[in-house]
Order: sequence, then structure tokens, then C-alpha cells
Amino acid sequence: MRLTLQSLEFVISMFLITLTLHMCLGGTCVNVGCVPKKLMHQAALLGQALSDSRKFGWEYNQQAKHNWETMTEAIQNHIGSLNWSYRVSLREKAVAYVNSYGEFVEHHKIKATNRKGQETCYTAAKFVIATGERPRYLGIQGDKEYCITSDDLFSLPYCPGKTLVVGASYVALECAGFLAGIGLDVTVMVRSVLLRGFDQEMAEKVGSYMEQHGIKFLRKFIPVMVQQLEKGLPGKLKVVAKSTEGPETMEGVYNTVLLAIGRDSCTRKIGLEKIGVKINEKTGKIPVNDVEQTNVPYVYAVGDVLEGKLELTPVAIQAGKLLARRLFGDHLEKCDYINVPTTVFTPLEYGCCGLSEEKAIEVYKKENLEVYHTFFWPLEWTVAGRDNNTCYAKIICNKFNNNRVIGFHILGPNAGEVTQGFAVAMKCGLTKQLLDDTIGIHPTCGEVFTTLEITKSSGLDISQKGC
Repeated sequence: MRLTLQSLEFVISMFLITLTLHMCLGGTCVNVGCVPKKLMHQAALLGQALSDSRKFGWEYNQQAKHNWETMTEAIQNHIGSLNWSYRVSLREKAVAYVNSYGEFVEHHKIKATNRKGQETCYTAAKFVIATGERPRYLGIQGDKEYCITSDDLFSLPYCPGKTLVVGASYVALECAGFLAGIGLDVTVMVRSVLLRGFDQEMAEKVGSYMEQHGIKFLRKFIPVMVQQLEKGLPGKLKVVAKSTEGPETMEGVYNTVLLAIGRDSCTRKIGLEKIGVKINEKTGKIPVNDVEQTNVPYVYAVGDVLEGKLELTPVAIQAGKLLARRLFGDHLEKCDYINVPTTVFTPLEYGCCGLSEEKAIEVYKKENLEVYHTFFWPLEWTVAGRDNNTCYAKIICNKFNNNRVIGFHILGPNAGEVTQGFAVAMKCGLTKQLLDDTIGIHPTCGEVFTTLEITKSSGLDISQKGC
């Protein structure tokens, strides 16, 4: 097993062994997730900034073009530096790092097999499962032979060219967004809805913005075969897809097919059945109690392998840190999985905290809610001549709990930065009145939440005509 970022935070005792599964220190987030994704997103944003800059007086004659190899080399160098810093931190804290594949062989005992096939056994009083997840394949002809996943994309040694992204998850839309942002021809094939589990009004606005900026969407189709037409870096692939609503089929030719249809928990081949740890047989997820303890008392789990918990790196880090403090530091604090903020780094970012509008209606009933919303026009977009009715803000309030904000949603530039601050306020019991009493910082995107007046129930127009 390999050490991930979440386990790095708390493997501090000789009496605890943490089982992780990844190719490098830092886990999915650092190596093939949040870090390279955000950096490639930034590359795309810089392309948009170049376009905007002419309106702000910048003059340049040469046509700017993007170099994939330069970008990936710089990003991989940064990731390598992070890997090294984690290794140094482990050494400084006298934590033994064993680069081997671990599996339980009996109670309190694991077998670790390194790349040379050499086996070593370890025992411990307590174990933590933090093995994370791996990308899922379609199970169709040609998928594993010719398709790539997000695990491959961030270190791909050549530009992917014309790309078909299969999936509608945040990973799929983020990858599609930055690939299009650096100038590639991108199509997204969607089986059902965009961003399942997120607020669907916001999800559709994300998709609409992407379509308006050149990304093509094939709705209600799934691939049934991928065939190689030409070898190369990239080569040419033919994709045959069928409709989810009828007998219609279609074909397309692409240089790269990127699968982003979900991830599977790495829990089935680590010997959990030998010690009786229960998993969800369908998903591979591990049920735990409110202190991250499995049905086997000395085995704990954190991160993406947990059943019914958010699959976000900061959640895993927080859970791991608090678990260590409870196990070895006489602390009692548990991880709070409620009102966890997150951001989808699509070309126009979507940040949220709390409940989607659909979930709020399900939990509290529509008649008990008030939804305040508006479009807004970032000042930076005005001179650049970008649309004044695209960015959108929405809060969902519980009318019978002092108009407490139970859902926060923003579609706009730097949505992650905005959402992080309001997430703290929501932890403190943010209400609509507190927002109204707050003086905004002008001109910013975040100030829009201090001036929300129009409710959905009023039916009034929310279009913007000025900054």
C-alpha cells in the first residue's frame, strides 16, 4: 500500500498501521487529482485572460498558442517536489514508509509485497484503511486497450488532440473544460444528467456555459465500442455509441477517448474478508460509525472508501487528523460531514455549500423554503465584453428557522475562494438577516450575497444591466 496525503497527517504511532494504495506519496489529490487539475484549469484561464487583455489595451502581434509538453512537464515537476516534501516530513517524524502492496492475512497482521516480489509481515494494534479509489472502465470492446482516464491525462506525454470525454461527473466536466480552454476540440458524451448529486439548476448552467464556449455535448448516449483506426501519439479512434432512449446509434472519430464515469473503491483485494471487515458488496465502500470505526473494532477507515461520505481530499484529511487525536491524544472531537464546501473547477467555476435545491425541498418541503437568487456581472467582464447574465448566485433559506441559510450556490470566477469564506459563516449559523447586515466589499463577486432581494417565488426578473 502507498501512503496518501490523508494518512500523512496522522500516522504517528508505532502501534498503528495505515493501509493506503497509490503510486506516489500524496495520493490521488496530489498526483492525479486536485493539484494537476487546478493547474491545468489555470492554464485554460490564462488563455481566456489573453483574449480579454486586448480590450484592456494590451497589444501583441503574435498569435498565442499552447504547448502541452511545456505545461505537463512543469506540473509534473511541481508534483515531484510535493512527493519529496512528504517523504522528508515522514522521515523527520520517524514514520516508516513501506512502498509495498499490503493485504490482511489474519487478525492484526498484514503481508506487504514489494515490486521485487519480496514479502514482509507487519503486526499492529490498530489499522486504518485509506486505500482510495481507481477510475472505472466501461466494460466494452476496446476501452482498456485504447481509452485513457484522468489518472493518465495529467502526465500524458503528448497533446490529446480531438477528445471525447465520456461521463458527466465533475471530473469529466473539469477535464473537458480545460482541454477546450487550451484550444482542443472537445465533445462530452452524457448518459443522463450533469453533475449528479449537485444542484441541477446550477449543473445545467455549467453545461450551458460550456456549450456556449464551444464544447459539444452528446446527451443520452453511451459508448458500446472503441476501435483503433490509426496508431500514433495521439492516434485515431472510432467510437460507436447507442442512445439510452431508443435504437439510434452514432459514430465519431477522435484522437483521444477520456473515461470519467466514476471510480471504484480499492477494498476488494486487501484481505478484508479474512478479518471480517464488512464492505458494501455492490460499491466496495466500507460502512463505519461516527468515529470512522468499522465493524471490526481495531480497524478504522477514512477517505473515499467510506460509505455515504463525501469523496473530497480535505474531508479525508480532517477525518484522519481527528481520528489520530482520538486514538492517541485523548481528544473527543469527531469529523463533521455536514455543510462541507466544494467547488467544481469548470471554465466558469461552481461553488456550493449545504443542500441543493432538490435536497432542500425533499428534506424541508418547498413551502417552508425561500430561495433568493440573481445574475451578476463581474466588473472584470464588463470591459472585456463578456455576457452580463451568466454568473449566478443563489441561497436557500429555511423560513421557519430564522431564514437560516441551508444552501449556498455560486457560478462565477473564483467561486472556490468565495465559497470558502461563506462556508465558515454557514458553520456559525448564517441567516439571511446576517447577510443583509453585512457590508459588501465593492467591487467583488462575493458582495452579491449581501444584496440579494429577489426570491424565486416572486417571479421577478433577475437580469442584470449594470455592474
